[in-house]
Amino acid sequence: MNPITFVDVQDNDAIFEGAGWDALIVVTSSIDAIGIDEISLLARHGAKVDARVGRSATLLFAPGLAGGRLIVAPVLGHDKDVEDVRIYADAARQGIALAKDAGARKPLLIISPSNAPQYRQSLSVAALACGQELWQALELREAVALTYGIDTIGLLVSDVQAKVLNAIEAGRHLARDLCGTEPERMSAPAFAQYCLEAYQDSGLSVSVIEDRDVLERDYPLLSAVGRSSFAVSRHQPRVVKVEYCADDEITRSYFFAGKGVVYDTGGADIKVGGGMAGMSRDKGGAAAIAGLMKTLAILKPKGIRVVAELGLVRNSIGSEAFVTDEIISSHAGARVRIGNTDAEGRLVLADLLSHLRIKAANAVAPQLFSVATLTGHVVRCYGNYTAVVENAVARSQRVAEQLQEVSEVWAEPIEVSRLRREDYKMLIDPSAAADIVSSNNAPSSVTARGHQYPAAFLLKASGLEAHGLKSDKPLAYTHVDIAGSATEGSPLYGKPTAAPLVSLFQYMCADQ
Repeated sequence: MNPITFVDVQDNDAIFEGAGWDALIVVTSSIDAIGIDEISLLARHGAKVDARVGRSATLLFAPGLAGGRLIVAPVLGHDKDVEDVRIYADAARQGIALAKDAGARKPLLIISPSNAPQYRQSLSVAALACGQELWQALELREAVALTYGIDTIGLLVSDVQAKVLNAIEAGRHLARDLCGTEPERMSAPAFAQYCLEAYQDSGLSVSVIEDRDVLERDYPLLSAVGRSSFAVSRHQPRVVKVEYCADDEITRSYFFAGKGVVYDTGGADIKVGGGMAGMSRDKGGAAAIAGLMKTLAILKPKGIRVVAELGLVRNSIGSEAFVTDEIISSHAGARVRIGNTDAEGRLVLADLLSHLRIKAANAVAPQLFSVATLTGHVVRCYGNYTAVVENAVARSQRVAEQLQEVSEVWAEPIEVSRLRREDYKMLIDPSAAADIVSSNNAPSSVTARGHQYPAAFLLKASGLEAHGLKSDKPLAYTHVDIAGSATEGSPLYGKPTAAPLVSLFQYMCADQ
């Protein structure tokens, strides 16, 4: 099923019956702010007979307007200091859900503008929120031939803005499908195949590594995580490589490593007490980057090169499973003692980053990122917010700061954490037999600095530590932990968000 389509509407008479739309959804901070007389007069009249109008999403009978339906979706708390643009997303989701329940199939969405700078992207945020609300799980769509009901939404925007929103939603739709689908339907091979089908005729350069000898040679830590899965063909690991390169002169280069643990049992350090439920969502980082590449392929932004590696692996239990205390050399040559097999994501990322490091060393203005549902600690610290941790080179370039600024206005707010010297001390192997230890043997959620020190591990295990501020080739690196933001609602089976796809896209392409 295709994602929701946004259609640009230029005709001021589109609000009336007969223009092709079957409902009006007005997202507004107040009835007085609507700004369209025919709508505001009807809304004021409705408020006199129904006190809910202006307080919650309300459907009004609207003769002469599109479909005879007017839905007023109020933006609550817009004048509060603590609020952000997500209040527009909340209102839009309530409005589109009501429109769908009322039988609308082709609504026109109208956003009352705000002069406040934090709301400058409120229209786009509201539109994308409708896509989030209407998405249904791939398994359900395939099982019952489900249709969304609403598949087209009109917007009072330019054709260029509609094109951008459609491309972003196409990427988010792909990311939600990849992240939110159960571990047999979206196993590592199935994930790779789903990407290949999504990228067909896109212009992206795509390849998939599946040969065991190649994986064990080039991605030794990733292969250790998947060691017990090699015996089952449908569970075998994959590495998906994707590259977008603009046709004009390249002025900036971006490199992304995406964690795609399609199911995490914890391995030999098995998850207990129900902790395994929801671990099919441990592929949210790879899913978000896969969706980002889809968006780039559609819009073809100028001047940038984007390279991604997605590590797809099942952390299985079995006689072949890797175990704590093993010492395994990473692709970069770091000898890693395994501290806990349930800290597998950083192992997958380290090898991906090592390959990307080599490419970035010869690239124009490179920046590297890892994106992963990595730690429970980040959820303990920040709840459902994304957190970023950067090296000194990225900090000197204000990567996290700029990414945070973008995320605020695009409804994907990010918290910034700081890498400290204590994070490196946690990696010391007391026996000195290994160069570093991958983790301690306690859950990250009860470990001090449990989401910060994995960034130190990734720097050392991938070889990126050698590319600091004073090196011959400094490389900016930012680790993005989305364990709290990859899904909404229930942390187990809540709807995937595709975060931080929008923020990363806008960060890379804000000047276009």
